[in-house]
Amino acid sequence: MRKKDIILYCLLTIVVLGLMILGLFLGSVDIRSFDENSLYIIKHLRLPRVIMCVLSGAGLAVCGAAYQAIFRNPLSDPYTLGISSGAALGAAIAIVLGLDVFFFSIGGFAFSFALLTVWIIIRISSVGNRLHITTLLLAGISINFLIAAIISIIMVVNQDSMDKIIFWTMGSLSGSKFSDITIVLPFVLIGIIIIRIYARELNALLTGNDTARSLGVNVERTKKIILFFSTLMIGVIVSYCGVIGFVGLIVPHIIRLLVGSDNRRIIPFSIFGGMIFMLVADIISRTAIAPSELPIGSITAVVGAPFFIYLLYNAKKKLNQ
Repeated sequence: MRKKDIILYCLLTIVVLGLMILGLFLGSVDIRSFDENSLYIIKHLRLPRVIMCVLSGAGLAVCGAAYQAIFRNPLSDPYTLGISSGAALGAAIAIVLGLDVFFFSIGGFAFSFALLTVWIIIRISSVGNRLHITTLLLAGISINFLIAAIISIIMVVNQDSMDKIIFWTMGSLSGSKFSDITIVLPFVLIGIIIIRIYARELNALLTGNDTARSLGVNVERTKKIILFFSTLMIGVIVSYCGVIGFVGLIVPHIIRLLVGSDNRRIIPFSIFGGMIFMLVADIISRTAIAPSELPIGSITAVVGAPFFIYLLYNAKKKLNQ
């Protein structure tokens, strides 16, 4: 590990810890003293929310980096294969059925439908033991449109539940509990570790399948392992946080511009980038119109979309020079 990287990791750790502490004190109710009510808010409401921010940000960013390597496309993100739309359909069905009083029911439905959607897309795209990336992308886009249409029909038919469905699909961490963290943590931790272990193989995949095979990489096995653990990680995050866009798209792209194309560096730095992006977005969502709250997905989109357009514009200028 480079000495410069170690220093950067230490600095980024300090930034993350600082934002986490800030997140404990800022919100619809500013904490100015450590009385009984304030301690309750910090311990039972904001601490699990801040931890969920860190987990979801790290997980989405690392999955985004992995997907961009597998698809050899910097515009790929964790929701390319329809995980978000599948989870949103599951959540919509749970809400319409009246299961939203039990958040685990929504999470369980969302997670199940997310996995089912990805399984369908992979089955469509598989020829023998091989996954065709182009077919995978096209199948993902088609299924996304189909599910979006089904969700629209559900909302029109069940207008009483429309607000709840829309709010869930825009992402929210307001309902985070320690019991949720115990479920999300192992998925995210194991997923990140597996993806980091396969960082060299991801580097090889960037050169193309044939070149990767010549370097001794089992291409199909690597794709399936990465997709499997990424799907589990994204599925559980979306199930408990809703759809939070642009984290997995923007963060790896920025990290790649800063540290280069080596996934052995992109993945660990993306962990910190995802944490920071999510913590800042969550603080904004809680304070922008306090005491009300904005969906965190809307904040990541408002911040992420213009910045990504700016990056694309700069890239276009460089190509024209």
